[in-house]
Amino acid sequence: MRRFNIHHLTTYSYSAPVRLGTHTLRLRPREGHDLRIETSSLSIIPAAKLRWHRDVEGNCLATASFREAADRLLIESNLIIQQYDRVPLDFLVDEEAVHYPFHYASKDRPILEAYLTQSGAEQPCQALLQWMATVWQPGEIIQSYTLLKRLNLATHQRVSYRKRDEPGVQSSAETLRCGWGSCRDMAFLFMEAARGFGFAARFVSGYSFTALPPEEAGSMHAWAEVFLPGAGWKGFDPTHAGIVGDTHIPVAVARRPESVPPIAGSFGGASLLSMQVGVWITELQGFNTPLES
Repeated sequence: MRRFNIHHLTTYSYSAPVRLGTHTLRLRPREGHDLRIETSSLSIIPAAKLRWHRDVEGNCLATASFREAADRLLIESNLIIQQYDRVPLDFLVDEEAVHYPFHYASKDRPILEAYLTQSGAEQPCQALLQWMATVWQPGEIIQSYTLLKRLNLATHQRVSYRKRDEPGVQSSAETLRCGWGSCRDMAFLFMEAARGFGFAARFVSGYSFTALPPEEAGSMHAWAEVFLPGAGWKGFDPTHAGIVGDTHIPVAVARRPESVPPIAGSFGGASLLSMQVGVWITELQGFNTPLES
């Protein structure tokens, strides 16, 4: 087990006091057998009323409602989490899905259908199809996991990482055309190609521990998950060309990447001057037994 402290600070500055609409926050990691939250706190200035719920994907959301106007909005999340996914390759794929191609069981298809459909199109675009043909050709005998690992590496090699502060995600055709993209662009390209091969895939937003110096701020990270019968949802990180393990902390999953922004909200009355985001992740030593209820 590894323990991490995650400090996430977002600050919005406005040209004058604004009326703040409801904001939706996706900052709390997805808990399970492989990840536990030890402590968590969420501080917001100006003061807000928080309501918690889970969305259709099971992501934990907080909605913040404001009464007073402000010329600055500060949202600060502090977490200590326990990550148990030390052996991410310790899984077994069901016999019928070991080799590619395979078909998902009829009992699973209704649930997985949304993750099998291309985003915004019934079929992959021509540029995506041409690139997929360089990864695998019909007739080649290959294991399903091996194909996904190859696709993950191919995405990493085809796209140069470039930090991109603009909102949204590039289309797979745009990422292939320009040859560069952010982590979310690379995750989306992998996800669309995996769907083109017939795998159920979804987008993941979260944190990744990269051991930055304490004075340097990081940012949120993105990768993709693919459903393998018997193994469940397995994460692939094309930015780092690796399988997701104990340095990844998932926060939200979705069929489409635009569905899970960390913070989304509205304001009125003035203009936004700046938005600053910082993420600091440090590994902790030792173990505290009490867990958050």
